[in-house]
Amino acid sequence: MHAAHQVPAASFPAYPARASSWQLRTRRLELPRRPLVMGIVNVTPDSFSDGGNYFDPARALAHGLQLAAEGADLLDIGGESTRPYSQPVDAAEELRRTAEVVRGLAAHTHLPISIDTSKAIVAQAAIEAGAEIVNDVTALTGDPRMPTLVRESQAGVVLMHMRGTPQTMQDNPSYDDVAADVAAYLRRQRDAALAGGIDAQRICLDPGIGFGKTHQHNLTLMAACGELHELGCPLLVGHSRKGFIGKILGDPAADRTAGTIGAALALARQGVQIIRVHDVAAVRQALLLFEATGGIDGRAARLGE
Repeated sequence: MHAAHQVPAASFPAYPARASSWQLRTRRLELPRRPLVMGIVNVTPDSFSDGGNYFDPARALAHGLQLAAEGADLLDIGGESTRPYSQPVDAAEELRRTAEVVRGLAAHTHLPISIDTSKAIVAQAAIEAGAEIVNDVTALTGDPRMPTLVRESQAGVVLMHMRGTPQTMQDNPSYDDVAADVAAYLRRQRDAALAGGIDAQRICLDPGIGFGKTHQHNLTLMAACGELHELGCPLLVGHSRKGFIGKILGDPAADRTAGTIGAALALARQGVQIIRVHDVAAVRQALLLFEATGGIDGRAARLGE
């Protein structure tokens, strides 16, 4: 091989050691070098990308099963939109939207099910229906009952960074240093969860792309995700189809699937363990080829091994 075609080891930056597993409610999830793909099932009329498409629980269940068939490693069920300026949903309505879908997916697939909620009563119903994970955009601060529920149920938990609330988070967000500020927040929330008796092995962290960040904040933060491994927890990133992709493409109305894939490969290169997306098949295929051709760690796969 010509020297110009060789990939110097130095071109693969060294990040802090990454978590290799995540303890869920009833099982341990191993985290290989290639990111796992979490499929999004929004049972909402108003989510920013697919709101209304799967508002009917039967359609949401069918969609979740389709994502499983496409190769999703986890499924995340949400009954309340958290897009900018979205309106809150009461607990009874959120329960109505999600409980049947969680129960159906838990019964018809072996995949770990995550409930995307900040309400303890919704999380509890989902856990009783078979959910393994509580994905809380408020990092356990939105409902005082949530930390106790997570501790006692022994569910896996995702703690996400958000500046403000969905109703206020995009009102001129500012940071001294977005990467350092988000890392400091996630460290505090991790430590608060630990102090509340939640097992360290059950905690996953999410920098909250699009939640109280400008387009530039999102880009800066995504480029720095590898440094968050120093917090010792698995990382989950949900950048799928978000507005900064349209900004980079120069067309807010453009299809954002290819942009979502490009960002997913950058996250894979940084060792992010879980990527939350709408387009499971496309992202999974891209990750498989990225890994096979050496994009993740510089080692190409050998066919037949």
